Amino acid sequence: MTIHPEIAKILSTLPAPDGSPLNPAAMRAGEAAQVPPLEDRLPLHRVEDRTAATADGDVPVRIYTPVEADTYGLLVYFHGGAFFLGSLDTHDHVARALAKETGYKVISVGYRLAPEAGFPAGLDDCYGVVRWAVDQGESLGWDSENLALAGDSSGGTFVAAVAARAHDDGFDRITHQVMFYPSLDLDFDVDRYASLRENAEGYGLETAGLKPFNAFYLDGGADPADPLVSPIKRENLAGLPAALILTAEHDPLRDEGELYGARLADAGVEATVSRYDGANHGFVQHFSWLPEFYRAFAETGEFLNRKQAR
Repeated sequence: MTIHPEIAKILSTLPAPDGSPLNPAAMRAGEAAQVPPLEDRLPLHRVEDRTAATADGDVPVRIYTPVEADTYGLLVYFHGGAFFLGSLDTHDHVARALAKETGYKVISVGYRLAPEAGFPAGLDDCYGVVRWAVDQGESLGWDSENLALAGDSSGGTFVAAVAARAHDDGFDRITHQVMFYPSLDLDFDVDRYASLRENAEGYGLETAGLKPFNAFYLDGGADPADPLVSPIKRENLAGLPAALILTAEHDPLRDEGELYGARLADAGVEATVSRYDGANHGFVQHFSWLPEFYRAFAETGEFLNRKQAR
């Protein structure tokens, strides 16, 4: 189907890319200016900022408790932003909605960003917070059974990489992984996936912009051939946690997400791929105020809560 009319309306106001170098500081400031005031955000039982002490240093986290309860499943959330954008604040609304619709206690991770921090700093922070959450399980009210990862775009990259790294380390506490339009192959050969050509222009994220947007990460030591950078390149996907992958019809990254889901299923992993028609890359962050796209949070809740802990 065609792009959703409300998305089309916003896209029509965006200036065409002019090839100018990307300015991380200016782009971060622009994102920060769009963060709504606290009084306009979805209310929850408790939201608190804390510091997670990990093997690689202290990492800021924001913890969202949806309701008062004795125990909770834990969901560790990694925000998107091409590894150089995004923050606890820019994705605060996503974390709040995830907490509300899943009933899980959500831990949003303020990981280190490129270009200031080279690979694997951000990945180390994400993995470290997952290990910290388990160590702090009693104080967090964890039910000791359900531990989910979720992330959008480059945050989805970290979800897949952390799940794989944990498996290789013999850390088997992760029960679910949820990826919203993930970036899983940082080799941007335009002939690799049909969606790179089909959705190349006019839908917000453009195929020609993938290399410059990810250059800060790749120039910091991230090798696209490394399965921790491009998780789709991992040969053996057996034994990974059950997965839910949400893709967008009008997204250059659509096909790699759907292929990863198929490969997980082929490896014996319970994997669900759900394509959102009329959506573009970033719809969970930018267009979840539309009921048909807010459904992504409800679908995540259904996935997490129908699964039996391993």
